[in-house]
Amino acid sequence: MQITIQREHLLKPLSYVAGVAERRQTLPILSNVLLRYKEGRLTLTGTDLEVEVVVSVQANGGSEGEVTAPARKLLDICRALPADASLELRLDKGKVLLRSGRSRFTLLTLPAGDFPSVETAQWEWALTVPQQTLGRLLQKTQFCMAQQDVRYYLNGLLLEMTPGKLMAVATDGHRMALSETVLQHQLEGERQGILPRKGVLELTRFLDDSDEFVELKGGGNHIRVVKKDLMFTSKLIDGRFPDYHKVIPQEQQIRVRVSRDLFRESLSRVAILSNEKYRGVRIALAPGVMRLSAHNPEQEEAQEEVLVDYAGDEFEIGFNVNYIIEAVGAIDSGEVELGLTDSNSSCTLHAPGDSSNQYVVMPMRL
Repeated sequence: MQITIQREHLLKPLSYVAGVAERRQTLPILSNVLLRYKEGRLTLTGTDLEVEVVVSVQANGGSEGEVTAPARKLLDICRALPADASLELRLDKGKVLLRSGRSRFTLLTLPAGDFPSVETAQWEWALTVPQQTLGRLLQKTQFCMAQQDVRYYLNGLLLEMTPGKLMAVATDGHRMALSETVLQHQLEGERQGILPRKGVLELTRFLDDSDEFVELKGGGNHIRVVKKDLMFTSKLIDGRFPDYHKVIPQEQQIRVRVSRDLFRESLSRVAILSNEKYRGVRIALAPGVMRLSAHNPEQEEAQEEVLVDYAGDEFEIGFNVNYIIEAVGAIDSGEVELGLTDSNSSCTLHAPGDSSNQYVVMPMRL
């Protein structure tokens, strides 16, 4: 195998693949990237046995073949080379030789035949969606995924497809994010799957703000996203996601509208003096005003007042300030509407008149 390729053409595909490669060395070959050259195309593959990314790029070659090389080292070498550099890569006596200008690198390799692939079943459904739409769904909800929760089904994100609608839902048991979009492509029946945390984070990196369509398909215990020159495949978490419909509070009597930017900035300032462990902030409502306060074990205290659209009775409730800040930051509007029932019930946050992106946060006692 021998190829020549420009650094700028290799760098981005290699960064995509290296992000998936397993660094913990459970199997040495999982830290490698599979390089396969055939008919003028260089294909790069990386996997951790749960997520697989395959990227294809144009290259000039002297001979076809395949080889594996350490993904992280190869990426670091490409990053360190000049922007306009040209790389020559070839397999020689069981090692990968890299040349660029006056630079020479020799990397160990492992047999390409031992490189694993994610086994998939027949695809049972498929739809197309603009990649900016799919990316937006993931970005609006992913921060609510749990991290290393014993309830393993919370360590991921639910994708639910119904006729004419695609929805993403994530929760860590203390808060929940829901985002939905209308589909032009009609899907028969209902489909859903829980995408693992790593899969969500990696997939978000590949999706940009263009209107270019990507193909989304699933079957068995896998999901695949295909865009130009890139194919992402992930196993799904085998578990039952909580019934999120029951988590959304109904008939909230207390409604508050507040400037999104003022609210977020005030919360950020008050958070500075909140308890570092519990991150609690108290919200007190009175007609036309919201008072935010926090204190810590050192007897330090912060207070803020924000003008709001509210005409009800006085009311107090406590929250983890980080949860509220992240939810407010994910809402794309000049104002945020808060829905409340009582001091022991969850709060909803969304843009006024638009519940396509909605956040639910449980209260905490302060």
